[in-house]
Amino acid sequence: MSTPIRVAVVDDQDLVRAGFVLLLGSSPGIEVVGEARDGLEAVTLCRRTAPDVVLMDVRMPHLDGLAATRTILADPACAATRVLVLTTFEEDDLVLEALRSGASGFLVKDTRPEQLLEAIEVVAAGEALLHPRVTRRLIERFAALPSGRSAVDDGLTDREREVLLAVSQGLSNQEIAASLHLGYGTVKTHVSHLLTKLGFRDRAQLVMYAYESGLAVPGRG
Repeated sequence: MSTPIRVAVVDDQDLVRAGFVLLLGSSPGIEVVGEARDGLEAVTLCRRTAPDVVLMDVRMPHLDGLAATRTILADPACAATRVLVLTTFEEDDLVLEALRSGASGFLVKDTRPEQLLEAIEVVAAGEALLHPRVTRRLIERFAALPSGRSAVDDGLTDREREVLLAVSQGLSNQEIAASLHLGYGTVKTHVSHLLTKLGFRDRAQLVMYAYESGLAVPGRG
């Protein structure tokens, strides 16, 4: 029997939080380790329970979700914790700031229950997940930035740059393997090396780096 994914639920709206707890509690592969109504409570909860995944609201009193995310992920006690941001907002700056804060995923609250459960599994497995609408808006945001940037000298090999570019296009490891005619295990190794070399936690940060460095250019497949 596999170990359940340990999840903390953070939202300042009691009904919304209760709904998430009820949904997650009904899933045999998930264990809700606690809930919090603001960022300060979230930090305390995560330090005490070290959950695998935190469902994090953004707009909260006392300490917002982005500041709480930064605090939690900087704590050695939460080294293995990943944050999945949930919000009703889709502002571009919020998406970028959530990723810069270390969030591994970003979903809007109207996501269907089955998609939320799948997202938790994806993030717990160390992958990144962005809602399709969020991904589109994020790329549009980068498209509006000044052109003429070039990728920095980051010590990556040509093959690693190819894999990074494929990651930035939203491809899974399986899809990258097929696209670049590589073995699945080889792609996983390349992604792992990219994370280590660039000092990132997950694929979400790789996507952001690819665009900010100029390696990936919106509209260029």
